[in-house]
Amino acid sequence: MPLVQVDLDRELWNRHGQKLSEAIQRAQVKGLEIPPEDLFHVFRPRDPGEIIFDPGFMGVDRRSLLVIRVVFVHEHPVVKHKYAFYQAVVEELGALGVRSEDIMVCVTENTYEDWYAGGVN
Repeated sequence: MPLVQVDLDRELWNRHGQKLSEAIQRAQVKGLEIPPEDLFHVFRPRDPGEIIFDPGFMGVDRRSLLVIRVVFVHEHPVVKHKYAFYQAVVEELGALGVRSEDIMVCVTENTYEDWYAGGVN
């Protein structure tokens, strides 16, 4: 059950809304091989000036910043799943006009005992 949290410009959210969630979910299904119905997304649209970033960090030409934080149980091999997920995110969001340079993905892993998902563990 990955938990996805997205901080993004309000204008981008207003323009694409649900399509952003659908794109990220397709990327999870492709890259992390999760079931399509395993969907837990939290979007936090931000007003101008609320997302502050270095537009040239590591030589990348950033014009905006869409931050995707994903928390999941440590079980995904780096090459097979994580890199495939990153590539799928870029492809899926690129289809909506989001530049790859403007995407940042941060993955945090933990273990099953770190989760409570509405049922008794």
